[in-house]
Amino acid sequence: MVIVGGRYLHLTDFERVLFHNEQVELDKEAFLHTHQNYLFLKEFSADKLIYGINTGFGPMAQYKIADQDQRQLQYNLIRSHSSGMGQILSPRVTKAVMLARLNTLMLGYSGIPNQVMLLLQDFINQDISPLIFEHGGVGASGDLVQLAHLALTLIGEGEVVYQDKRQDTATVLKTLNLQPIDIQSREGLALMNGTSCMTGLGLVNLIQAKQALDWSLAASILLNEIVESYDDHFSPALNYAKHHEGQRRIAEVMHHALERADLIKRRSDDLYTPNQGQLNGAAIHKKVQEYYSLRCIPQILGPVYDSLEYAVNVLENELNSVNDNPVIDKERGEVYHGGNFHGDYVALEMDKLKIVMTKMSMLAERQLNFLLNHKINEILPPFINQGILGLNFGIQGTQFTATSTTAENQSLATSSYIHSIPNNNDNQDIVSMGTNAAVIAQKIIQNTFQVLAIEWLALIQAVDYLKIEDKLSTCSKNIYRQLKQIAPPFVEDQVFYKRNEALCQYLQNNKLDLFDKYANPKVRRNQLQQ
Repeated sequence: MVIVGGRYLHLTDFERVLFHNEQVELDKEAFLHTHQNYLFLKEFSADKLIYGINTGFGPMAQYKIADQDQRQLQYNLIRSHSSGMGQILSPRVTKAVMLARLNTLMLGYSGIPNQVMLLLQDFINQDISPLIFEHGGVGASGDLVQLAHLALTLIGEGEVVYQDKRQDTATVLKTLNLQPIDIQSREGLALMNGTSCMTGLGLVNLIQAKQALDWSLAASILLNEIVESYDDHFSPALNYAKHHEGQRRIAEVMHHALERADLIKRRSDDLYTPNQGQLNGAAIHKKVQEYYSLRCIPQILGPVYDSLEYAVNVLENELNSVNDNPVIDKERGEVYHGGNFHGDYVALEMDKLKIVMTKMSMLAERQLNFLLNHKINEILPPFINQGILGLNFGIQGTQFTATSTTAENQSLATSSYIHSIPNNNDNQDIVSMGTNAAVIAQKIIQNTFQVLAIEWLALIQAVDYLKIEDKLSTCSKNIYRQLKQIAPPFVEDQVFYKRNEALCQYLQNNKLDLFDKYANPKVRRNQLQQ
């Protein structure tokens, strides 16, 4: 069970619920606190003007709502804003959105009855996925449109995906003997006013981005073995000369994974010994330094690592923050109006994620090009073609896909955070576009996995051509043997789209945990002291 309420939720908690299907349970003390908060608001608002309870919304907040119409006001808000379009968010992402919203509500600052939290818990645990669309939120008064679609299903309307089928919510609730919420005060606004869609999607993005980083690093490790590179460019001595944590962590993984690798060369053995009779201007057979896409892995993937770690911290803070409006504070006996629903923190991190994932796809594409271009690698046939040159094509066709997909990432990586457009009668005059940023980041991550899959296709072919499987490091050998079962080496031309997709799915669904295996904190401390 993952306990919600009374504790700080982490990315790992999301991973347990979303990828390992663990159930959620509501903390009893936090649950009691939310009920007390609701009772406080009910009494406090009886003779006061409180936004979203007895007023209209947004630019219509100056209109007073009669007592008998206040419940209908909430239903009107939910129904009128259920206006999304575009692709439907996946059940996994939708579950992340619900978990993010449930955690916010369980903080006890929203003043709503506990029936809402209980039904959200049921939706999560029974895999009921509200139909939520990617387009609609501007990320300022929260993810209003996306969260309206969530709220719509909680009142028993709209549609859900259940047991892999799109169905009417009312039918599914009846089948499972669940009751929709019966709105009492401000449940509509409390469900809709916040950053839970961009945050939930952003957390899923980060889980998948960290996994992609592992696969990119593993590909770089194997590529250095294929070319029999020197070991100094990933050495602790060189990389601890710079003070970037990510660079050091990437180098540590490479150093420990390749520590006893048969194919990796020591520079002192080859180039630092006296070379008798070497004439000036004579060509040196062994390349003195590798291309940047092989030699600068710590410096390229290091910023990716640092960006992901920082983004996790920001999104975990957002996840565990009160992002409702107004904020109901029972302890101080006050109701505060403000802008905690504004999504700039998440928007900026999703924009940065778009950039670093695009850079990762660019690295994979350049490494792929190195493998396929015999003029620069000088050890493989053109396009790693093991058939008849001219008659067969090797991996030539897949490079077009990798190149075009990388180019799409470069186009998509432009900022959403700075593309504010005023709307809502200029009430929302500057907005975050955080959900747009998270949706586009998701697309870029999916594209990056596709480019990585094609790179791995080439790596498998290269290892087979060079007959070096038995000489590989333990790290590379284990991964190679897994992946060649999915995409076995070939001689005759193949239809690639199925094996490309199979490789991509495998990368997306399997973790490597390279940093846990090869970057021991104790080792890092010793290296720092040295």
